[in-house]
Amino acid sequence: MRLYYEIARRSFDRFLTYRAATLAGTATNGFFGLMRTYLFIGFYGSQGTVSGWTEGDALAFVWLGQALLMPVFIFGWYDIALTIRSGDVVSDLSKPFDYYGFWLARDAGRALYHTLFRAIPTFLIGALLFRLSLSSDPAHWLGFLVSLVLAVWISFGLRFLANLAAFWLLDHRGAVYTLLFANGLFSGLLVPLNYWPDWAETVVRTLPFAGMVQIPVEIILGKSTGADLVVALLFQLGWAVGLMLAGRVVLALAVRKVVIQGG
Repeated sequence: MRLYYEIARRSFDRFLTYRAATLAGTATNGFFGLMRTYLFIGFYGSQGTVSGWTEGDALAFVWLGQALLMPVFIFGWYDIALTIRSGDVVSDLSKPFDYYGFWLARDAGRALYHTLFRAIPTFLIGALLFRLSLSSDPAHWLGFLVSLVLAVWISFGLRFLANLAAFWLLDHRGAVYTLLFANGLFSGLLVPLNYWPDWAETVVRTLPFAGMVQIPVEIILGKSTGADLVVALLFQLGWAVGLMLAGRVVLALAVRKVVIQGG
């Protein structure tokens, strides 16, 4: 475990060097947060609730979504695919560590950095400017922290699988961009899943994407309580473990005969 701790720590330190990018990214998140906030204010108008959510719930959703963008890493990530194309993956696979564990530890260090220096400042912008509805129950805050960890793990599992497609595809970007589209649409990032038609919401909530944004947000808003909170966390845990196992199976198939493109 010491090895993976050191890998995560060095990943965290690596991102510490990008101070200007962090400031620019936080400003960008804040700008789009403001745009989306006023869209939802206009959408609610004089309506008290929509699909069981008040305007304060919706605004909290906006800023929590903006805050989760980087910790969960909704957008493109190609690090593994690039090592496959360059041939560096052969060196990584020959090193005395677990390949999946190595990349998960790197992602954990990155996620912690983005939580501290991107997510919290971004959310504070919204909290200072608008009235956001958040639960005051400590159990929900603790549940949210656990849910956030599981959301990052789910996201990594999906990104890991998408990157492994580079073993078979000439261009990995198709798989990565398809995942990017699915992440934004099905996670609840763009529009809360409870706004969807009932049949569509039922289907989408069975997919892993809901565990990346919608479930953590519902927990901190106090929408998931008691048994529902436990079920939500177990849902995330189930998908996280399932994606890990799927990633290991796909990796095992890939390394039986490694063919490096351009290497």
